[in-house]
Amino acid sequence: MRPVPARHTAVAGVALAGLAAALYLAHPIEPSAADDAGANTAACLHVPLELAVEALPAAPKAPNPVARARKFSVSGQPTLDETQRFLVRHLSRRFQIARETVRTIVTEAYRAGESVGLDPLLLLAVISVESSFNPVAESVMGAKGLMQIIPRYHLAKLEAHGGESAVLDPVSNIHVGARILKEYIARMGSLEGGLQFYNGAAEDPSFKYAGRVLAEHQRLRRTLQQAHPEAPLRAVDPGASRSA
Repeated sequence: MRPVPARHTAVAGVALAGLAAALYLAHPIEPSAADDAGANTAACLHVPLELAVEALPAAPKAPNPVARARKFSVSGQPTLDETQRFLVRHLSRRFQIARETVRTIVTEAYRAGESVGLDPLLLLAVISVESSFNPVAESVMGAKGLMQIIPRYHLAKLEAHGGESAVLDPVSNIHVGARILKEYIARMGSLEGGLQFYNGAAEDPSFKYAGRVLAEHQRLRRTLQQAHPEAPLRAVDPGASRSA
């Protein structure tokens, strides 16, 4: 697929980028002495999808993404449980991101995971690999936001969240990215295959990208279980893994 340079011509897109950047840099973060490695951002190409499976129901029409981002970063935050609060603290320290931003990301990863039937820790692992939790990350291929979505391939899904500019709204980006990943897993017939397709590397026999995401997924699970052994963790469906 020939790369197409990203364009930033819409006023709404500029406003969202500025807002997300403000969230990203808003507060100083405590340094983490325990973190041994950060995730690298993957410049990914999300190829268009023509699913031969039943389409998921359309997402409900969302309010203006700028207003949504403001609501979740300043007020109206839902109460997180103890394990979610731990994830916010851990990820904020590890990636040196303002806690308000991480709180929104964790909240919406859990909501999106419940909505589409994916482990929220898997979504957080994808975000880790794709953007290192930077809401305004952008690749040379034009992939944008936390889950590195290329808008021109997913306009219908973005339209349900207010249009193309919603790709830089952290809330919309997570929900759209989760739906894309769910569809790709269904199309490819396995979790690893879906992850490879999400990365635009379906033909890679090494499954390198899937390995990175799944390793990060396991790291998050281990970290959470060590801190909260009683924490309920979503089991990965054995049928979702590729066969040997």
